[in-house]
Amino acid sequence: MEVHEVALTISAVAPKQYPKEDLPEIALAGRSNVGKSSLINTLINRRSYARTSSQPGKTQTLNFYKVESQLYFVDVPGYGFAKVSKKAREEFGQMIETYLSTRRQLHGVIQLVDARHDPSDDDVTMHEWLAYYDIPLLVVATKSDKIARGKWNQSESRIRKGLNMQPDEPYIQFSAETKTGKDAVWQWIEQQAELTGK
Repeated sequence: MEVHEVALTISAVAPKQYPKEDLPEIALAGRSNVGKSSLINTLINRRSYARTSSQPGKTQTLNFYKVESQLYFVDVPGYGFAKVSKKAREEFGQMIETYLSTRRQLHGVIQLVDARHDPSDDDVTMHEWLAYYDIPLLVVATKSDKIARGKWNQSESRIRKGLNMQPDEPYIQFSAETKTGKDAVWQWIEQQAELTGK
């Protein structure tokens, strides 16, 4: 999709604040600092529309980005919050779980993991949780430009094994620097949001 129009319409912490429209929503989930904002900015052709932060865990709300008046990207607070109290962590957890488990407009989740590392315990927990709720899921390995292309297969098999992924589960190598994987991610989004032909 060629994106010309995008707007951050609401930063929500509770269901009553979610957008009232019936547009499909694609959520992006991942560890703090894994590159969610960079993926969003690449997909919408903006440099810094979704704010990237040097402080992991800065996103503390569900941020709804309306794209081309056709769908929403929902930026979910990063998990594994390094500098956040236990109480705040629990509140974030409840907020995320409420959204992911009850939102009828949610058509799929993109789970971001770092291509350079084994999945963290939080990555594994999130993946298991999404699988349990049977939410359509795409795993995107970010920062792929930081590893040699010849090692991508090795990275993929390590991540697939670490997350206990099914053989047919979709997986895309992505780099915000080189834009590798951008079209493939959009293809998955359009399919899940049923935008094909719009």
